Amino acid sequence: MKLEFLTEPRLIFANGEHICPRRGISAYGVFDQTQETRRSEIYVGGVGSSECMEMLGSWLDRCKAGIDAPKDAKQENLKLPFCGFSQEGGFGADIRFSSDLARPLKNSDIAEVISIRSGSERIQAAIDLYYENIKFLAQNRHVDVIVCVMPEKLYKVISTEEASGEENLEESNAKEELNFRRALKARSMSLGKPLQLIRQVNLDPTKSAGQQDDATKAWNFCTALYYKSGPTIPWKLEQESSRVTSCAVGIAFYRSRDKQTLCTSLAQIFDELGNGLILRGTPVQIDKDDRVPRLTAQQSHDLIKAALNEYRVALRNFPARVVVHKSSNFTPEEIEGIESAAGALRIDAVDFVTILDSKLRLFRDGNYPPFRGTLARLGDSRMLLYSRGSVWYYQTYPGMYVPQPIELRVVKSEESPMLIAREVLGLTKMNWNNTQFDGKYPVTLGCARKVGEIMKYLNDSDTPQIRYGYYM
Repeated sequence: MKLEFLTEPRLIFANGEHICPRRGISAYGVFDQTQETRRSEIYVGGVGSSECMEMLGSWLDRCKAGIDAPKDAKQENLKLPFCGFSQEGGFGADIRFSSDLARPLKNSDIAEVISIRSGSERIQAAIDLYYENIKFLAQNRHVDVIVCVMPEKLYKVISTEEASGEENLEESNAKEELNFRRALKARSMSLGKPLQLIRQVNLDPTKSAGQQDDATKAWNFCTALYYKSGPTIPWKLEQESSRVTSCAVGIAFYRSRDKQTLCTSLAQIFDELGNGLILRGTPVQIDKDDRVPRLTAQQSHDLIKAALNEYRVALRNFPARVVVHKSSNFTPEEIEGIESAAGALRIDAVDFVTILDSKLRLFRDGNYPPFRGTLARLGDSRMLLYSRGSVWYYQTYPGMYVPQPIELRVVKSEESPMLIAREVLGLTKMNWNNTQFDGKYPVTLGCARKVGEIMKYLNDSDTPQIRYGYYM
C-alpha cells in the first residue's frame, strides 16, 4: 500500500482563486459576475404563515447587510462572517422581497391541516395548501425562486425522516412513501420556479440551540438561493489549460414510491463550469440474486447519448473525454453501451470509475482522523480516498463522527489513477447547497440521490426539469 496526499483543489471566482467557497466569494465575487447576461436583481417569493413571512423578510434583510462570525469561534477559517447579499458584496446582486411577493397562509387553514388524523392525508393536504400559493406566485408574480417556510406546529405533524445514503432496494414490503418536501418539489416542478424549503425555527434569532451559527446558515442559504434563482455559477473548478475538454456523468437508480416496481435509471452530467443537467432514463431489471439494478447495453447507450446531447446543446460542442461514475460495479453490457454511444458521437476517451463506501480505515498519530486528500493506493486500479477528514485549512476535523473513506475502482481508463482521484476530490466541492468544502461524495453521485428522491414523485408523463437547482 502506498500513501499519497492530494492538495486541496482550487476554485475560480470572478477576480481570483481560492480553495474555500466562502473566502473566494467574499474576496473575489461569484464566478459569473464576469458574464454580461447575468442579472443584478433576484426576486424571491415566499409562502408561509403571516408570522413566517415577517420572519423571512427580517432574515433576508440581515443577509443583505452581512452577518458577523460567532464571537467564540476558534477556527476563523471555518466560521467566517457572511459577506452580505448585495450588488456591492460578493454575490454582486440584490435580493428583492416584499409583501407583494409573499403569500401568507391563513392560520385557520394551517390548523385545519394539523387537525387531520390520517398522516398521509395530512401531508397531502399540506402539499395542496402550499402548492396553490406557489402556483399563484409562479403565474402572477415576477419571482426567480420561492421560499416555503414551515411553521413549527405544522412541521412537527408532516415531517418524515429523510433517508440517508443509498436506498435499501430490498425493502419491498414497505408502504408507499409520502414525503412533504420531495412531493411538493415534484408537484411544483412544472411551474418552472425552484423552491427553497426552510423551517420557521431556522429564521428565529432567539432559538439558536442545536443550529448552525447565523453566519454559516446565511452562507449556505444564500449560496443555494443564488444558484436556484437562475443559470448562475457561484464558482468553478480550476482546470489545466493544456487538458482536453471533459465532462463527468453519474449513473444512479431510484425505486418507485411503493418499492414494488422496477428501478429507474438517471444520469447527472456536469460540464466544466459545474452546471448540472438531469436526465431520467428507463426502468431497469433487478437481478434476483444480488438485488443490484443494471442497465442493458441499449439502455446504457441511450442514456449516455441523451446526456451528451444535452451537453452539446449547453456548450455547442461535444467533450473530448467523458468520465462515468457509478456507485456499483459496471457490467460488460453497460461498458459496451456507453462506449458505443461515445463512439457514435466521436468522443475519443471514456473512463469508468466505481465509487463505493469503504469499510477500511486509516489511523494517524494523535486524536484526529487522516487529512482530507489522503490517498492510499491499494493496487493498480483500487484507491482509498479520504474526502472527509481533518482539514488543514480549517485546522480541525469539522465532522461529528469517525470519517469513512471512499473506495475508487478504476474499471477502465485512458487517464492515470492519480488524475481520476484528483477529479473526484474536486467534484466533492461542487455541491452549491453547502459552502463547507469537505463533501464526502463527488457531485455526480452525492446529488443523484437527492434527485432520485424527488424524481420518484413524477409520473411517466411528467417532463422533469433538467437543471439541478429544482432538486436541491
